[in-house]
Amino acid sequence: MRKSGFIGTRWLGVGLSACLAVVTLGLALTGRLGLYINPDSAWFAVSMSVLLLVGAVASFALPLGAEADHGHDHGQDGHDHRSLSERSATRRLERTNDLVPDHVSSSGAGAPSAGRPGVGHDHGHRPHPLAFAATVAGGVAASGVVVLTLVLPPASLSTELAMSRDVGATPLFGGADTIQLASTGDTSSFGVGEWATAFATATNPDAFDGDPVELTGFVTPGPDGGFDLTRLVITHCVIDAQPASLPVVAAADAPETGQWVTITGMVRSSSDGRLVVDAASVDEIAEPEDPYEY
Repeated sequence: MRKSGFIGTRWLGVGLSACLAVVTLGLALTGRLGLYINPDSAWFAVSMSVLLLVGAVASFALPLGAEADHGHDHGQDGHDHRSLSERSATRRLERTNDLVPDHVSSSGAGAPSAGRPGVGHDHGHRPHPLAFAATVAGGVAASGVVVLTLVLPPASLSTELAMSRDVGATPLFGGADTIQLASTGDTSSFGVGEWATAFATATNPDAFDGDPVELTGFVTPGPDGGFDLTRLVITHCVIDAQPASLPVVAAADAPETGQWVTITGMVRSSSDGRLVVDAASVDEIAEPEDPYEY
């Protein structure tokens, strides 16, 4: 029973971590790590995965159950100031206590002296049933998640998730450099995220009127029966992914929700001061290899 517990502890620690490291390295080698983290952070994830695997291999040098051996000499400042004979007697008593039933030790027969450092640990202590059940449930859940990452193919975040993260207010994806470029009219390098920032912060919408755009994203429902061009923008990893959307006006019918498209057209300022993308062409495409903006 104790051996199975040690194996479980080793699996939940070193085992799961090693599996995640293998997945990370596999994604990096196949060029798919960008589906989960910002490519600028890939070097850190890869280097940490290599170190973790080295540590996992080194852990085999430790005997099973060594992680539970926390030592028994608890003198002041972490040092044992007792004589060799005292330490030997203490260890003999501890070994004896491991073999003595709880009802005998509790009666006082053979019980070690109170206050002796390092003596009196309950080596037969069993966790509360609820704590044990919670540990097992958590271990099974964590193992299931890691196993799924091993067997399921890498995939980008879904359109439904992007729509669910749309809180109605446009997040600002650009920094001072984006605002500066927008103010000077240099918008040629803008993606959906930068344009979403420009649309949300423009104090003079007419300054963008007529700017040519060629943008790629997927279709989401827009106001007044139109559609939006949407792209997920990642800062660090998919956990912080936020949707950036631009309203599109097109003569053709809106493509199906979730369909990836490339739009060519111009930015137009409407009579009420709103900026929209006036699409001259909407071409349906397959999902790009790198579906996110950063």
